[in-house]
Amino acid sequence: MFAGDRGDHVLNRAERVLVAGAGGFIGGHLVRYLAAQGFAEIRAVDILPVARWSQPAPAAECVELDLRDRAAAAAAVAGCAAVVNLAAETGGMGFVSQHGAAAMLSAAISAQLLEAARDAGVARYFFASCAGVYPAGLQQLADAPGVPEQDVYPAMPPDGSGWAALFSERLAQQFEADFGLTVRIARLHSVYGPHCAWEGGRERAPAALCRKIAEAILAGADEIEIWGDGNQTRSFLHVDDCVRGMLLILDGAVGQPCNLGSAELVSVNQLADVVEEIAGVRLKRRYQLAAPAGVRGRTSDNARLREALGWEPAITLREGMTGTYRWIASQVSARTLTGRRG
Repeated sequence: MFAGDRGDHVLNRAERVLVAGAGGFIGGHLVRYLAAQGFAEIRAVDILPVARWSQPAPAAECVELDLRDRAAAAAAVAGCAAVVNLAAETGGMGFVSQHGAAAMLSAAISAQLLEAARDAGVARYFFASCAGVYPAGLQQLADAPGVPEQDVYPAMPPDGSGWAALFSERLAQQFEADFGLTVRIARLHSVYGPHCAWEGGRERAPAALCRKIAEAILAGADEIEIWGDGNQTRSFLHVDDCVRGMLLILDGAVGQPCNLGSAELVSVNQLADVVEEIAGVRLKRRYQLAAPAGVRGRTSDNARLREALGWEPAITLREGMTGTYRWIASQVSARTLTGRRG
């Protein structure tokens, strides 16, 4: 439930909200959700040309800007009461394992947006952090328990994207301490759903498995490739639960970072089972043990958010993956038909 639905919201729906990274997967869903919640002034910004955004945003003012530039950041936040920062170079293991420097440079976006928000008198600043901030040493077991927020220190994220997110968290908190900017932070855990990246290297495990299974069916193949041994575990959060949780945190009173994810620990093999059941097939699995598989196990400890705001994910993995598989299968089919016609 969005805090505003109870009539106790802080955010004014008549004031402008900036969504930075609106051309991406989560950003596109957030813009649509804000519009559905009655926010009348939404500025949607991304470095990508608007024609390449993951979803059209007819209810928003859509702008192409490089937020690593100080003037661009100032233009983006002008007249905004709240800033939601989702902008980052990110993706699944296929991306972060090869683009650590690019991922770390995402912290430049945070720096420019925070300074611009301070100078413009923005009331609230939300940063979408990630589960990658947690120490690699706490994620070495497939059955690892959920990591509570305070265990992020001593810091040792497993890759560059985690370091960039953790620095951006600390920088936002320092702006709150030094300048009084109200900051809210959510650590997102493996978000999936329709309109996510599903090919090209940025896709995460749910999308990759959906694509591989859909491709196997179209090709009449009897096997798929899985990175690692398939026993590595994660918790997967549907994007609809994610955007509701983000708005709840932005509009709420929890000043410390909050995990935003599912507490259900799922192995990649189990996830593949779910997708195969949805698709109505059973395929052999070829394991690529040398491929990047990420940490061994990670799940979300939701105690802080549950106790403070009463939030828990509402969409089951089977329900969420059903819609996700159908969307990705339609994309795979359309790509295949387009290729044949060409």
